[in-house]
Amino acid sequence: MTATIEKVVLPPIPAKRYFTIGEVSELCGVKPHVLRYWEQEFTQLRPVKRRGNRRYYQHHEVLLIRRIRELLYEQGFTINGARNRLDSPGCGAHGAPTDVVEEGEGAAAPAATTAAVDVEQLRKELLHVIDLLGH
Repeated sequence: MTATIEKVVLPPIPAKRYFTIGEVSELCGVKPHVLRYWEQEFTQLRPVKRRGNRRYYQHHEVLLIRRIRELLYEQGFTINGARNRLDSPGCGAHGAPTDVVEEGEGAAAPAATTAAVDVEQLRKELLHVIDLLGH
């Protein structure tokens, strides 16, 4: 019997600066204990910790968590495989190829990897914000 992996439709990410672990759990379809575990496994995932060790995630970290979730749950990667995919050169935080960087542009390479954006997801989120504003 083969398991079929169904792609889950996640809610749009609200336009705000910080998200609690409970909010991220709902936005990404992952339990809070799994998020805490992933912090130990993925060095890119570093939420701000405030009073009482409360975690506050930023927008880019929510996107990263969604990418990790996709790699593990939908594409069937192991933790090590997902970590390698995220760390591999030429892949941004989303694990998607970024623009080709010429050799000798070493200083420009980190900027290219952080510039990877899921344009369709961003478009959906902006449309959602417009709807919220009532325009």
